[in-house]
Amino acid sequence: LTGSKILARVGQISVAFPHATLRLVLHSLFIMDDKEIDYKRAAEQLRKGEPLFGKDGALAPMLERILNAALEGEMDAHLSIDERSKGNRRNGKLAKQVQTCYGEVTVETPRDRDGSFEPQTVRKRETILAEGMADQIINMYAFGTSTRDISKYFEREFDTKLSAETISSITDRVLPEIKSWRSRMLDPVYAICWLDAIHYKVKDETGRAVSRAIYNVLGINKEGHKELLGMYVSKSEGANFWLEVLSDLQNRGVRDILICCVDGLKGFPDAIQSVFPDTSVQLCIVHQIRNSIKHVGSKHQKEFLSDLKTVSGAVSKETAETQLDALESKWGETYPIVIKSWRDNWERLTEYFQYTPAIRKLIYTTNTVEGYHRQVRKVTKNKGVFPSDTALEKLVFLAYRNIREKWTMPLANWAQISQQLAIKFGERFEIM
Repeated sequence: LTGSKILARVGQISVAFPHATLRLVLHSLFIMDDKEIDYKRAAEQLRKGEPLFGKDGALAPMLERILNAALEGEMDAHLSIDERSKGNRRNGKLAKQVQTCYGEVTVETPRDRDGSFEPQTVRKRETILAEGMADQIINMYAFGTSTRDISKYFEREFDTKLSAETISSITDRVLPEIKSWRSRMLDPVYAICWLDAIHYKVKDETGRAVSRAIYNVLGINKEGHKELLGMYVSKSEGANFWLEVLSDLQNRGVRDILICCVDGLKGFPDAIQSVFPDTSVQLCIVHQIRNSIKHVGSKHQKEFLSDLKTVSGAVSKETAETQLDALESKWGETYPIVIKSWRDNWERLTEYFQYTPAIRKLIYTTNTVEGYHRQVRKVTKNKGVFPSDTALEKLVFLAYRNIREKWTMPLANWAQISQQLAIKFGERFEIM
């Protein structure tokens, strides 16, 4: 193996050496004692496709020597005449284990007396040398792979042991992105928004598993594209917290939402219209039907559901009212609370009748946001209890980041739907 070939191989570790360091590294390559390299073993490993560096690699001593030589070169450059005149000197070394794509190596970072030395080859507190490894860990985590399985994979493939703490530290790199995403400015107008919460178990400060709700606002912008406007973590779902969520949207630039579709949470419509007074609020018909059936005896459920569908499937609000009267005549004495619920929420439940069939199909249910939740749960399903709120936020955000890559096309028939909305809402929704 010639020096040039070794350099080509070493170059794959992707470390940017300073000029002074590079000279020292090149020098170390060519003065290395041949006894330190088992060339026969190296050639055999090369033929078999085995890693030449790392724990069992024939060139493992060289990789460590290169990294340590680079650190020594950095320290030499740091301790300039001016620095030495201030009394700064070397102050020993600090050894640590560093994971690379070729396995684990030991590096000895030089220290200076005043602690001003900031190495770049292997930075302070850096335990993963290859950025590609960190990206791979984040990607695996984003698809729901457990920290244990991630650790096993890297130990098997790269002879690199990763602790749960190391993996958590690497995935923390996404936290600044989450912070920036949360505070980004939004469009002034959204055509339709679905608001719903998804629930998880998280350990609190005492180690006890408690419930957490992630509030999601999924919107459709003027171009017909899906957009997650916000993701908020709270201890429980309630109209008061939704008020905070809606206020945050307003503070980030949203001045109008044409239509909001929500479940039957008490006080939810009032919370929306207190922030966006002109917004049309549609209660989810599917939620209302589910809640109704829960209070109907099992022997009557099939027949009651069939009668109820004549109400929800009516072609107009007037027809639906007629069918509701018929439903009350038949079942009112047996299930008065169920009928009362429909009467009390009637105006919100029938809001969609004022729109065309294409728009009705989008807003009569919260299925759109629930479909998003199903995709998130595919990633989080193996997590029984999250160790912290931060761990929950990281995984759900990474899952969203992968999901949004599929949101490249506008909704089906958006050209037609947007024109219908423009006619209906006039100046509030101008598309030209």
